[in-house]
Amino acid sequence: MDLPVLLLSGAVAGTLAGLLGIGGGVIIVPIVTLLFEDHGIAHALAIKMALGTSLATIVVTATMSVYTHNRKGAVDWGLFRIMGPAVFVGSLIGAWLADIIPGDILYIAFIVFLFAVSIQMALSRVSAHRSLPPTAGIAATSTVVGVISALMGIGGGALHVPFLSYCGVPVKRSIATAAAVGLPLSVSATLGYIVGGLDELGIPPASIGYVNLPVFGGVVGASLLFAPLGATLAHKLPDLLLRRLFAAFLFVLASRMAYTQF
Repeated sequence: MDLPVLLLSGAVAGTLAGLLGIGGGVIIVPIVTLLFEDHGIAHALAIKMALGTSLATIVVTATMSVYTHNRKGAVDWGLFRIMGPAVFVGSLIGAWLADIIPGDILYIAFIVFLFAVSIQMALSRVSAHRSLPPTAGIAATSTVVGVISALMGIGGGALHVPFLSYCGVPVKRSIATAAAVGLPLSVSATLGYIVGGLDELGIPPASIGYVNLPVFGGVVGASLLFAPLGATLAHKLPDLLLRRLFAAFLFVLASRMAYTQF
C-alpha cells in the first residue's frame, strides 16, 4: 500500500476525530477503497475492506480524542452510559448487514448519507430549543446510529453530534460525548467485520476478516499524533464555526466520492 497516502489520511482522520467528534472514517473509507482497487481488489470487496479497516482505526483515534476531551471535562458520562451499550448492539447488527449487502449499494448509500448530514448541519442552528428525549428514546436513537455507522465505516459522530446539538446539548459537549460513544461502537463493529470476513474469498494478504493490518498500522501511526491536536482545537474554536466546518467537510467529501462513483 502507498504509505505516504496512508500516513496523510491518518493525520487528517486523527485531527478530525478530535476536532469534530467523528472517527475519521469519512476520510479513511474513500481513500482506502481507492488504494485497494489500485492493487487489483474488486470494488465490492474493496469497500468492505475499507469499512472494516476504518472501524478498526477508529478504536485508536476515539481512545485518543476521548482522553483529551475528558481531561477538559467535556464528556457527558451520564449520556454515555445510555448511549454506549445501545450503540454497541446496533453496530454489531450493522456489521452483520454489511457482510450480506452488495458493496456497490453500500458505497452509494455512504454518499447519500454524507450529503444529508452535511445539509442538516449547515442549515441547523448552533443550539436548538429542545430537550433530550427520555432514556428509551436516546437508547433507540443510538442503536440506529450504531447500525448506520457500522454500515458506513464511521464512528457515529456524524449522526450523534447533530442529534445531541438538536436536543440542546452544547456543540463542544456533543462532540466530546460522540467521540466517547464512538469507542464501544468501533470495537463492536470491528469484531463484526472480522468475523464476517473470515470466509470471504480474495481477501488481501495480512488481513483478519475485512480488516487489513498494514493499512491499519499506517493510518493509526499518524492518527495517534493528531487526534489530541484536533480535540484541543475543538475547545478553542467558536461553536458556529465548528458546525460550519463539519458541514463543509462532509459536503466536499461527498461530492468527491460521487464524482468518483458516477
